[in-house]
Amino acid sequence: MSIDVEFREATEADLPVIIAMLADDQLGASREDASLPLAPAYLEAFSAMEADANQVLCVAVSEGQVVGTLQITYIPGLSFSGSWRGQIESVRVASTMRGSGLGQQLMTWAVDQCRARGCRMVQLTTNKTRKDAQRFYDQLGFVASHEGYKLNL
Repeated sequence: MSIDVEFREATEADLPVIIAMLADDQLGASREDASLPLAPAYLEAFSAMEADANQVLCVAVSEGQVVGTLQITYIPGLSFSGSWRGQIESVRVASTMRGSGLGQQLMTWAVDQCRARGCRMVQLTTNKTRKDAQRFYDQLGFVASHEGYKLNL
């Protein structure tokens, strides 16, 4: 299934909807603050991303509404003979659009962006409690090949 959607780089005006999508699940509700006006840290992070050519904050727009988002970070590296990789994070689809095929369209677009930038691989992380997300990424061909570690500071 495919819906009519446009993918574009996010603007500052998109931030309230993006933050609301990040907050719209059990994990996000405890770590995001979608109240308005947005906390200055969100605006500072957006400015830093906008100034970095290796960061892309994307939105999916359908019928004039932002209905999905993700962030791509392009990472240069020495391993794999000096290859670049694309890191996809903060993938969210508006609750009203879940099950519509939008997530697959969004991820296909993101992988295509990484391929166009010359990335050798695309990687992502998802919380171990997000079983639906894990099944989704498995269906897209991603392989849970590594154990991820994080240290909150």
